[in-house]
Amino acid sequence: MKPIHAWILVGCATLLFTSSGAHAQAARQPDWRAIEAETMEHYLALLRLDTSDPPGREQPAVDYLKSVLERDGIPVETFTLEPNRPNLVARLKGSGRKRPVLIMGHTDVVNVDPAKWTYPPFSATRAGGYVYGRGTRDDKDNVVAGLMILLTLKRLGIPLDRDVIFLAEAGEEGSTRVGIQFMVNQHFPTIDAEYCLAEAGPVARVGGVLKYAGVLTTEKIPRAIELTARGTAGHGSVPLQSNAITHLARALRALTDWQPPIRLNETTKTYFQRLASISSPADAARYLDIISGDSTRVRLADEYFRAREPVHGSMIRTSISPTMLTAGYRVNVIPAEAKATLDVRMVPGEDTAAFLTRLRDVIADSAVTVAYATRDVRPSTPPSAIDNEAFRVIEDAVTRNYGVTTLPYLVPGASDMAYLRARGMQCYGIDPAADVEEAQRGFGPHSDQERVLESDLHKFLRFHYEVVERLARRN
Repeated sequence: MKPIHAWILVGCATLLFTSSGAHAQAARQPDWRAIEAETMEHYLALLRLDTSDPPGREQPAVDYLKSVLERDGIPVETFTLEPNRPNLVARLKGSGRKRPVLIMGHTDVVNVDPAKWTYPPFSATRAGGYVYGRGTRDDKDNVVAGLMILLTLKRLGIPLDRDVIFLAEAGEEGSTRVGIQFMVNQHFPTIDAEYCLAEAGPVARVGGVLKYAGVLTTEKIPRAIELTARGTAGHGSVPLQSNAITHLARALRALTDWQPPIRLNETTKTYFQRLASISSPADAARYLDIISGDSTRVRLADEYFRAREPVHGSMIRTSISPTMLTAGYRVNVIPAEAKATLDVRMVPGEDTAAFLTRLRDVIADSAVTVAYATRDVRPSTPPSAIDNEAFRVIEDAVTRNYGVTTLPYLVPGASDMAYLRARGMQCYGIDPAADVEEAQRGFGPHSDQERVLESDLHKFLRFHYEVVERLARRN
């Protein structure tokens, strides 16, 4: 018999052997050594499935999850808008005294250039204590955690006051129409919950030492804006003041020199307050300055962030990054049109129409038009609360498992939790621990050497299980 399954029979035998309180309680304690071995088995199997989006084919991952869950008698439903792109919902029933808790992970991953990988991106190679592969951190770590939490609660017979729902969703990496939007718009009763737990909160190590656990409570809203400059086409040997590229370059320079106003909310204010309490005196002063309301102190802190801590510079305002340029087709032809695409991440509550008008005023050039372009756009919602049962349980679990301060976190990117917050759900995101230097070294999510430390994955599962079990168990 495989050792990874031995703990199941031991737990079941103990429950059948005695009904005494002491023995029943002992039987409900997870055998983490065995659970971690099984977790790794499922994790590696999921990582070896190419679920790249685009093109989008999450079917193999859902088939795998379904077979594992149903083998343990856990009911599973699948919901599909497009062929090969199913969403999986599994549920453990509680007493109904409290509303459900939802665990969410997405089975799709961003696509890869295999030539740039040291280890094949879908090999799930284990080396030096790490697992390498596409999806190790985004987001099959959360997928396998959701799977193992349901299996563990079921096998140990934990009595529940809340239903525990696991959603393995499709399409997070740019195709939300087939995933979370489809589920929210057409199948919301199957995932409706009071609380949601998902990805994207950083548990950060600095210099090898754990510093804080960021819990995502809100996020910026992605928008695409296109600048189109138009001028007169002509021969490259005769410079023209109406050159479209010149107009576009001036527009980009104007937007680069200008900064949208700082907009703080409860999440960002609390984040900087708590971060100051665990930082060096110089850093702490800047974190307190940015929330001080003193214009000079705010300006100096902002300038420092934009030059030295760009993530913080992005957290406090709607951000603008030029990311694509299109112009010209011959070296000796002045083009009549030049375009630039801006990756804009809006803070919650930003007035989208007013923002576009402000950009036009900043550019101040009738030769350049400014318009929103097509993109997956999440709803803009208030941050999830940081004074409720769920956040208190998360904070307590962070203290016990990581021994660091919990920071409510506004992620500069975006997550699918925005669609759930728009329906009234309180959502929180957290990931396995990682060195803050990982992204710069090329080992972070969406990188060409994505990886996770095995010990961090296992600690994350224990943390995640503790949060769900405490929120859902019968008191």
